[in-house]
Amino acid sequence: MKIFTKDIEIAKALINRDNLITKKYLYIQCYPLFKSIFDKYYTDCDTCKDFIDEMYLVVLSPSKKTGKCQMENFRGESTLAKWLKTACLFYCYEKFEKRIPIVNIVSSNDEDVDSDANDRFIDKINSTNIDFSSINRADVEKILSLMPNVRYRNIIRLHYLEEKSNEETAEALGMSMDNYYNKHKLAKEQYIRIWRKEAQNG
Repeated sequence: MKIFTKDIEIAKALINRDNLITKKYLYIQCYPLFKSIFDKYYTDCDTCKDFIDEMYLVVLSPSKKTGKCQMENFRGESTLAKWLKTACLFYCYEKFEKRIPIVNIVSSNDEDVDSDANDRFIDKINSTNIDFSSINRADVEKILSLMPNVRYRNIIRLHYLEEKSNEETAEALGMSMDNYYNKHKLAKEQYIRIWRKEAQNG
């Protein structure tokens, strides 16, 4: 079995918080790898740099149980880039699975909320386009202000409030169309999760 000794050295430098190696390897050399994953998978990060920052913490933060970080498990049996890709994909899948589902927005115990109104709202959210024409703009703005993901907030604002086309919105945000459609769906899901919380608290 081939051992990638150079990659082991890089991993050790990253573990030891070598700033030069960290910047050169993670943020420059491996940027295309991170960008590819960021564009295709659920991350809940606003930018690719945010995703790299997050993965840096994931693989290099010491475990509370063992005191060791994930990267200390790297033994050079593959390239470090391949190991990082596996770590990223596992993280994205786990993140995706933990999302709050957008079904059952109103439970049977929520007597103060009009279930018919919520059903109509769910239909709007899950349709290809949301019709905000019958929803108070101030209410929409309030929900948007509560959305933690700036990219998702901008998608909703540009496409629905400013009525830009999908192509115009994607171009304004510097996104490919494939990435846009993926993030557009996630933006609607984040919007409805917050709307659900506000409706239940209201």
